Amino acid sequence: MSKSQETWNKKETEKKKQQKKKEKEQKKQERKDNPKSSNIEDMMAYVDEYGNITATPPDPKRKKIEINEADISIGVARQVAVEQDVVRKGTVTFFNESKGYGFIKDSETQESIFVHVNGLEEAIKENNKVTFETESSPKGLNAIKVKLSK
Repeated sequence: MSKSQETWNKKETEKKKQQKKKEKEQKKQERKDNPKSSNIEDMMAYVDEYGNITATPPDPKRKKIEINEADISIGVARQVAVEQDVVRKGTVTFFNESKGYGFIKDSETQESIFVHVNGLEEAIKENNKVTFETESSPKGLNAIKVKLSK
């Protein structure tokens, strides 16, 4: 007699497939016998005052917290409006005459502010003490009306 072509591993996998198939049929039959109630109440979810999702409705007797809309910040921190027309003082830290731009270090805030040759009222060089005003641009602050301080 010849030996069977099926190995032990093939038999085991076939048994597992048959078992899964039976389990699937049983689950299908259970769903038919016991349909879930599709009540709207079962599908409802509630959000509490802290933004958490819960299954219980909020208590109407509970005191509600009043929130000021102006205090809510989403994504970007609130920026304080900077006065635009204030004359500032600073020192020229870098200026490239051939390219026509440089940077001024503000003496009060120590921030570096971009300056272009179009914003100059007098010629400047590195390490000059200057007075200037600022304007906002898409890339940050620009120095304008730049003059040598006396």
